[in-house]
Amino acid sequence: MTISFATSSIPADGTLVLPVSEGRALTPAGQAVDEATGGALGRAMAAARFEGKPEQQAVVLAPHGVGLDRVVLLGIGKTGEFDALKALKLGGRAVRSAAGAAAIAIDISGLDGDQAALAAEVALGARLRAWRFDRYRSKKEGDDAPVDPAVTVMSGAGAEAAGAFEARNAAGDGVDFTRELISEPANVLTPRNFMERLKDLARLGIDVEVLDRDRMAALGMNALLGVAQGSANEPYLVIMRWTGREDDGDPVAFVGKGVCFDSGGISIKPAGGMEEMKWDMGGAGIVAGLLRTLAQRKARVNVVGVVGLVENMPSGTAQRPGDVVTSLSGQTIEVINTDAEGRLVLADALAYTRDRFKPSAIVDLATLTGAIIVALGTYNAGLFANDDGLANALLSASAATGEGLWRLPLSDAYDKDINSDIADMKNVGKGRDGGSITAAQFLKRFVGDTPWAHLDVAGVVWGKGDTDLGPKGATGYGVRLLDRLVADRFEAGA
Repeated sequence: MTISFATSSIPADGTLVLPVSEGRALTPAGQAVDEATGGALGRAMAAARFEGKPEQQAVVLAPHGVGLDRVVLLGIGKTGEFDALKALKLGGRAVRSAAGAAAIAIDISGLDGDQAALAAEVALGARLRAWRFDRYRSKKEGDDAPVDPAVTVMSGAGAEAAGAFEARNAAGDGVDFTRELISEPANVLTPRNFMERLKDLARLGIDVEVLDRDRMAALGMNALLGVAQGSANEPYLVIMRWTGREDDGDPVAFVGKGVCFDSGGISIKPAGGMEEMKWDMGGAGIVAGLLRTLAQRKARVNVVGVVGLVENMPSGTAQRPGDVVTSLSGQTIEVINTDAEGRLVLADALAYTRDRFKPSAIVDLATLTGAIIVALGTYNAGLFANDDGLANALLSASAATGEGLWRLPLSDAYDKDINSDIADMKNVGKGRDGGSITAAQFLKRFVGDTPWAHLDVAGVVWGKGDTDLGPKGATGYGVRLLDRLVADRFEAGA
């Protein structure tokens, strides 16, 4: 997609998208088009009872007097309530409503607020919505033919908006990288393939280190390796380091679950929907997209990203229910259910990150439990934390980006549910009650006193249908959220 910025004018051709607030006049470009067409826009609004309310839309096709293919009117609600999040959504709505157009102009001049910042958000929303994954389509014709539109955002800021868009565009690249990883089928995105794609991030200045099976075995990562032992595909732990500050400060760390396919192992999943388990590496995908974003925008912060890449398969060598493994931390784990594998991968990845890098904070991300979808649906990820300051910073970043988070409890009562009769702990709690919480309690045992937050993203990394910010499929959730967290809490004042 080509994105540019300009001042308000009537485009020579293509589609013009006009946001209209309740009770407000058209934007300057809209007024000019209305005059040039003899009041066609005003008549169309009256005929459609278009009042500028949120989600309202009206389309005028090939209006006489201008060279435009169509004019799309989008309601944005009350003018005083238009903000960055609504601007982001407006950009996505514009591309969605103008599907098939080769050129799209969006005029926000005249709307209240910082025009450069609003224009940059509109542009980001447009590029997020325009993304699609069609690598494996052999025919790209008719309705399936991809259209890469040229989008121009017109505002009072003009070209100044381009500067405001730079950091957002880096976040867009990170989101697209995450979406691509999550969209790939498991026969393509094996742990090795995933590892190789992460090694390519070195071209952006990210230091990438890879631990293979032998190295992890020597370190004692038996929890992670136990998950991988049933697969023909080799496991890896990949460490990515972005050094944006030349000081001795402790880095902030992000740890991701990277189960490239989860069959459930010996505790095999039902067949229905199992194909979706290609995205059980979503947490690692988010970490990868975040590191790419930080490197591209040259973030002034030191960050470590650690991802455990494995495949959970049933075979004659697979881990069995009832097995006991000794984790890197020295704590022993009774494996009650081999389908509760992500926490085993994270147990060793978290302990390794804590001991080696001594970070100022750790945030882990994992498509960890189906229970979180039962609790929160697909609108929020679950947030668990041992540090109120870190939790509040994440919630603030969530509010700023629109990527939902909801905090859930941790307590000794839940922790007792994972005590084992023969080992230090078991990998699942009692029955299905509080499954997301007992999973978080399990992870908490491997971070010590380090400020830590766990994001259970099982309900938000994959969308069942189109939205204003993306097509059905991988959402790219989490990259913008964590980028905002880094900027506000760890980078500000650096």
